Amino acid sequence: MPFLPHGRRHLWRLIDQCFSAMWTVPIGLFTRPSDVVVVTVPSLPMMASGYVLSRLRRLPLVLEMRDAWPDLARDARLVQGSVKSLFEVFADFVQRRADLVVTVTDGFADVLRARGVKNVATISNGLHVDSLPVLPTPPLERDVLEVLYLGNHGESQNLETAIRASAMVGDRMHLHMVGSGSRKAGLQKLARELKAPVTFHPSLHGQDVLDRYSSADTCLVSLRDDWKSFETTIPSKTYEVLALGRHATAVVLGEAARLITEADGGDIVPNNPKVLADLWRSMADDRSRLVRTGSSRAWVQEHADYGVLSHRYMNLLLDLVARDGARA
Repeated sequence: MPFLPHGRRHLWRLIDQCFSAMWTVPIGLFTRPSDVVVVTVPSLPMMASGYVLSRLRRLPLVLEMRDAWPDLARDARLVQGSVKSLFEVFADFVQRRADLVVTVTDGFADVLRARGVKNVATISNGLHVDSLPVLPTPPLERDVLEVLYLGNHGESQNLETAIRASAMVGDRMHLHMVGSGSRKAGLQKLARELKAPVTFHPSLHGQDVLDRYSSADTCLVSLRDDWKSFETTIPSKTYEVLALGRHATAVVLGEAARLITEADGGDIVPNNPKVLADLWRSMADDRSRLVRTGSSRAWVQEHADYGVLSHRYMNLLLDLVARDGARA
């Protein structure tokens, strides 16, 4: 597929998505015979071309909602006002006409069913569990609690809470923040102003990521709590933390909190600097709280391993194609 290189600016990303979506239809019309069209969102222009292509080729349409669109757009104030925007009307139009809608969380699947979307299934994010080692338990004797955040430093994560909490705890802990994002410069400024025990690292890959996980006592998973769509959102790094057997400090709501509780993966706290600081102090005092039993890795193996997920997805596609063949 042709595409236009772009940076982080939303406008150029949208232009690139529109350009690729425009080419999808003519290229898709002349590919080899197919059984189904699968389109992945949040690329909204691609949603339009996927719908058009499925109709032109008379094939069933599978719509993958990787994020809670269009709800997320309203939470982020990309869409405002009490009247539905054209964007929301269009998203609802395609969701209702897709032969199968696939979400990554049960919560958003329930939201779509409540809106009248008929055929909805959940295939969560996941990973190859066997490709990740079981990390050794953190040392029971250590002067400083090592906390790791690895991921996007953007609007959605509300990482200011973690920086303020680390400043309250002081030199009994050290927060390592790995990655990049639109809020990173502001977070670095806040950490300097508060003299917080925080070190910022660039994005890491491969063995460097595992080394960073291995040196951590607990891993931070965070989402802001004032966007309703995040009640049905699970940060993808959650599965990695659980599979590695690291304790999770989870500043999350809804389905993400339920998942971590089910997996016995760590502690759930509200998005409040004082409460988060109290949790980190208590773990610095009693490091036995960091010890995991292996249940979190077993949970991921059963529910979010790519082998399990791909088998479940293939069965959904086979059922859909069989029903379409019977109709034909």
